[in-house]
Amino acid sequence: MKFLVLVCAMLLSLPAAAQNDKDKNDKSKNSDDDLGPVAALNFLVRRDAGGKPVVNAVVVLHEVNEKGQQAKGGVELKTDLEGKAGYEGVPYGKIRVQVLANGFQTFGADYDINQPAIQINVSLKRPQSQYSAYDDHSGGKADSSGKPPQ
Repeated sequence: MKFLVLVCAMLLSLPAAAQNDKDKNDKSKNSDDDLGPVAALNFLVRRDAGGKPVVNAVVVLHEVNEKGQQAKGGVELKTDLEGKAGYEGVPYGKIRVQVLANGFQTFGADYDINQPAIQINVSLKRPQSQYSAYDDHSGGKADSSGKPPQ
């Protein structure tokens, strides 16, 4: 008898669960439509010296709020053999673009997305030598007083 009551309760709850799923799907469709205008971004990543394409560079996109803070999450792309990557469906507004590749300095810049198609060209530079407080930066001039530079 308990089994029969349980089965009846489950059968009665199925239409309500199906309606909830339908409502959730309708809401998600509406939220996608509420994004407003979207853009297609095309990236071209090249070496600064020589202009050759950078293969397998990582292009990271983050939305940026009015305060200049980037949102959590984001989109990660990889460049192809020609140094190209693309992404469609970016909502208008500010985005932060970061480009990372082995053997190159990280590139980062904020862009205002306000057109349906935008081409972003990135030139990556080789790393520069780091400045060290322990190196001799006097230019070959020795200090005769023996005191550390101020």
